[in-house]
Amino acid sequence: MHVLIVDDDSIDREHLKRTLWADDSSCRIVEAATVDEGLNCFSQARFDVMLLDYSMPQRDGIEMLMELRNGKRDHSTAIVMMSVSEEEQLALDCLRAGAQDFLPKSEINAPRLHRAILQAQTRFALEQELVKSYQRVKQLAESDSLTGLANRYLFDESLKFAVTSRKRNIGKLALILIDLDHFKYVNDHHGHAVGDQLLRKVANRMRGCLRGNEMFARLGGDEFAITLGYIDNPQDASRVAQRLLRVLEKPYEIDGAFINTGASIGIAIHPDNGDTVEELFKHADIALYRAKRQGRNQFCFFHQEMQTQFSRRYQLEVRLREAMNRNELVMHYQPVFESGQRELVGFEALIRWSLDGRLCSPAEFIPVAEESALIHGIGRWVIEQAIGQLAIWHRRSGRALSMAINISAVQLNDPGLAAFLNSCLIFHGVAPAQVEIELTETALLDDAEEKLASIAAIHALGCRIALDDFGTGFSSISHLRSFPISIVKIDRSLMPPSEDDSRALALIRGVVLMVDALGLHLVGEGAETEAHTQLCQRLGIHRIQGYYLARPTTCEDIEQRFFAPPAPVN
Repeated sequence: MHVLIVDDDSIDREHLKRTLWADDSSCRIVEAATVDEGLNCFSQARFDVMLLDYSMPQRDGIEMLMELRNGKRDHSTAIVMMSVSEEEQLALDCLRAGAQDFLPKSEINAPRLHRAILQAQTRFALEQELVKSYQRVKQLAESDSLTGLANRYLFDESLKFAVTSRKRNIGKLALILIDLDHFKYVNDHHGHAVGDQLLRKVANRMRGCLRGNEMFARLGGDEFAITLGYIDNPQDASRVAQRLLRVLEKPYEIDGAFINTGASIGIAIHPDNGDTVEELFKHADIALYRAKRQGRNQFCFFHQEMQTQFSRRYQLEVRLREAMNRNELVMHYQPVFESGQRELVGFEALIRWSLDGRLCSPAEFIPVAEESALIHGIGRWVIEQAIGQLAIWHRRSGRALSMAINISAVQLNDPGLAAFLNSCLIFHGVAPAQVEIELTETALLDDAEEKLASIAAIHALGCRIALDDFGTGFSSISHLRSFPISIVKIDRSLMPPSEDDSRALALIRGVVLMVDALGLHLVGEGAETEAHTQLCQRLGIHRIQGYYLARPTTCEDIEQRFFAPPAPVN
């Protein structure tokens, strides 16, 4: 395997090399300490995988990822973003930019890197589907019914004509992309009717500060675009952007409420930033991304180093919408054991996506499902499958086993979630106490009434609430007191790498003592060695789950190992 490591921290690079060589001594590794060095290495050789640090001086990892993914050369390289931060939003930003995986540096291991390489195999097919989708969009009518502006199709055709015409004239052309800041908040808190009125008022204000000879369009949602033809200097586009920001920052009065919204603006210049419409859009979109990153309510010109590809997550969404109809979603189950005698006591239900001959982990597609609202249908399917399977195993074993089901923060916004869960329990004859609903701490950060009501309703059914991944990211003791949590799952990152790591041992002991003092049930995740298993036993952790005792696997494998009748004795 040929690996490129781009990380400004020499100690981290050495750790990565040791990890890779421990798994594959023949692994060839190239190192780079900056984005520019990494780009130079990438231009001279092909790599199977790139380990890319997010935080580096001058230019960060996402900017390098953007440039690579929009380069002319076809790199079939799996890119794994790394960071000392475990913030969920950072991981989502990296995935949106086109990375195949995101790893906190504390969790990097050879199997995770191997999975990242496999993720690159789907890229070509997904890009072809995006092209077909784009062609369908171009067939829409030419007028936006909400604002009366030109729509995306007409704007594209106009921009193509402007680019072609400019080649016969002197001067430059500017493409300006405008995206309203926090528009989703307006829709969520004031309603879509108010959101529509806001879009109309925004369009009227922007139209009022233009001269009238520009092409002005609503591309969709809260995104607008303007073409400035035959400008003498990029500063002309700068002055237009400044006027737009000034006119948009004034409050809007709608149905008696005063609403504030600004905008982020990205600008690309033709021919400086591209000779084609596709290049201009791509580069203006990159500049828009940078404007948002810099704090919103400002504008940014495209610069060559900002290359990116924003398509991967949309492509995944297209495939995911058909996954259930094609029976591509499958369930795996990981056994959970009592720590003392290592006796089977339950399972955790884990969804997988069978895509193009490989199994995608939830980390690859669940964020897309959440953003697109597909998670509600997928989540209900998981609940139905898991509870139905638990009922079957109850009958075959004659034992009261448990089933842990992961619920995302987005699913908690579904007011019918608890009722659906209850209907599944009744239909399959499963006691609520045998079902554990696992929530991550990110689901508890938002105190929205819908989420709080869902958690309370699930608890009222008699299902147990488990706090997953405790010890990472947003870990807060207040959650253990404020929510009806009865189970705490200690994250695998707290498992000491060796028995000589006194600080790690002290940390996990402290967590166990604290949780035990609250009278909560403990589950040790990530027990991947005999030493981890014995440590859980010594600390009094009630249940153990990890690759050492059993990996997630299919129903058939579970039944063969745990529920098959004993072989006849000859």
